[in-house]
Amino acid sequence: MLERKTILAEVADGLGIITVNRPEVRNALNSAVIREMREVLGSWREDDRVKLVVFTGAGEKAFVSGADIAELNRRTLRDGLAAVLQGLCDEIERYEKPTIAAVNGYALGGGCELAMACDLRIAQENARFGFPELHLSILPGAGGTQRLARLVGKGRAIDMILTGTLIDAREAERIGLVSRVVPRGRLMEEVRSVAEAILSKGPLAVRLAKLVVHAGFDTDQRTGMILEKLAQSLLYTTEDMREGTAAFLEKRKPSFKGR
Repeated sequence: MLERKTILAEVADGLGIITVNRPEVRNALNSAVIREMREVLGSWREDDRVKLVVFTGAGEKAFVSGADIAELNRRTLRDGLAAVLQGLCDEIERYEKPTIAAVNGYALGGGCELAMACDLRIAQENARFGFPELHLSILPGAGGTQRLARLVGKGRAIDMILTGTLIDAREAERIGLVSRVVPRGRLMEEVRSVAEAILSKGPLAVRLAKLVVHAGFDTDQRTGMILEKLAQSLLYTTEDMREGTAAFLEKRKPSFKGR
């Protein structure tokens, strides 16, 4: 495990686990957290040991409670235009490897935005989600106004953002904000189970499926179908496709090489 000033970064069994390690401030995001996350993600991009990235928070109370308010108080117009947290969330959404948010507590503001940038969100039953930014006379500025509406619908997104209402894990699951909810103490067990299911698939197919869903969602259906067709055509040329279909016909486990 690599310990930096604000995060922990661990690689084990194909998983790269990034833990925001500021429990004294409920894992609030500051510029150091964002910088260190981007450094680790950059180093893992070409690291074959890391096949899937997990984000979580240290301690029992919070995944990420939002932005560091002391730092936020000093931000200027220039900081708003730089939008460094939005940039991080965009990088996570576009990351070549699958990503999972393991939400172990409060996921508020920037914390919820970080989780929404991941491919999957798995929440412990004590998790809480919300967007309190308007209390500070700002808005969710790391993709919250856009990703939330796409996940749960525009009406529910406007309600959550304008009222600042917190919802629990079960409600988050009901409206589609999280993929599944697990009891306390079983979060990482479930994350590893889901990761194992993903990593048993053809890695090129996983990568292209993620790319096509994200890219196609932001365009019209016809364009999305063209992206799907092109990605499928590319996969038809791979060794892994031959291996996957042969393994199925021969009733054995496939051995994918990412080629």
